[in-house]
Amino acid sequence: MNAVQGDRIVIRGRTVESHDRHGEIVEVRGDNGEPPYLVRFDDGHESVVFPGGDFVVEKAST
Repeated sequence: MNAVQGDRIVIRGRTVESHDRHGEIVEVRGDNGEPPYLVRFDDGHESVVFPGGDFVVEKAST
């Protein structure tokens, strides 16, 4: 998966009770757009993320 700063990330909830998490990639720390990504989630929380199979990257519009 390749991403750039400004792309959006959606991490899907794994259970019925959990909600999807949405955020913006503020820094790509891997080589050539690869993870890990520093993500600022919509609730203001920031975290370094190594996305798994439960995520989608939405490309920023140019």
